Amino acid sequence: SRCCIANLQLNVFKPVIIKNVLQSIRLLSDAIISFDKHCISGIQPNTKRIEWLMNQSLMLVTALNPHIGYDKAAKVAKKAHIEGITLKEAAISLGFLTDEQFDTWVKPENMIGPK
Repeated sequence: SRCCIANLQLNVFKPVIIKNVLQSIRLLSDAIISFDKHCISGIQPNTKRIEWLMNQSLMLVTALNPHIGYDKAAKVAKKAHIEGITLKEAAISLGFLTDEQFDTWVKPENMIGPK
């Protein structure tokens, strides 16, 4: 039958395809080496900026849900967003928790990675 014969036919463009794939791999490899050399090498984290951004993140409010409930946590996030303050400042000003409770419950390092 014809379907069996088709499997035995040679693809005359296979060398061209292989050449182009290898060329693309070489280009990508060169780009990665250049990116590493000119962009990544020597980068240092700005820890003060990272800490500030972490404290401004409204996503941390999810750590409060088990302790104060969804509705109160939502109020904390909304107040922090509207007034441009941190979640900690908002939660304390609303009287939902103390400074110590916030520091105990909201730990970003515990919120990353698999559980």
